[in-house]
Amino acid sequence: MLDETDKRLLAALQKNAQLTSTQLAETLNMSASQAGRRRQRLEADGIIKAQVARLDAVALGLTVQGFVQVHLVTHSAEQSRSFRRMVETTPQITDAWTMTGDADYLLRVYCSDLPDLNRLIQEVLLVHPSVARVHSQIVMDQLKTDGPLPT
Repeated sequence: MLDETDKRLLAALQKNAQLTSTQLAETLNMSASQAGRRRQRLEADGIIKAQVARLDAVALGLTVQGFVQVHLVTHSAEQSRSFRRMVETTPQITDAWTMTGDADYLLRVYCSDLPDLNRLIQEVLLVHPSVARVHSQIVMDQLKTDGPLPT
C-alpha cells in the first residue's frame, strides 16, 4: 500500500525524475536519507519502472505524429508473434496497444513528414501478412503530453 508520502513522492518524480534525495526531502518535509530510502523501496517494488528523458519530437525532425488502427486478417499465435516483432523493431512506432472493438491494435507513430508516414503504412504495415487494413489519423495538436499517472 502507498501512503500519502509515497504518493507525493511519486507525483514529484513524475514532474522531474532527476530530483535528488535532498530536493525530495524538502518537498516531503523529511530527511534526505528517508526520502532516498522511500524512492529505493518504490523502485525495488517495481512501482517506479524507469527514469527516462522526454525528447522533443519536432526538434528531432519528427513533425508528424499519428495514430494507426490496425485490423488483422488472422489471429493465429504465429501471426501475432510476427506482428509483435514488426512493431518492436519499427522505430517510428513508439507505442502499441491491443484493443477491444473494431481494431485489433492501436499504434502511435512519429514520422518526419507525410511521405514518411505513407511509406510506413504502405511498405511496413500493409505488407505484413496478417494485416487486413489500417486506418490512420494525424495529430493536429496535442493538448496534453504524456501526463502523470494519478497517485
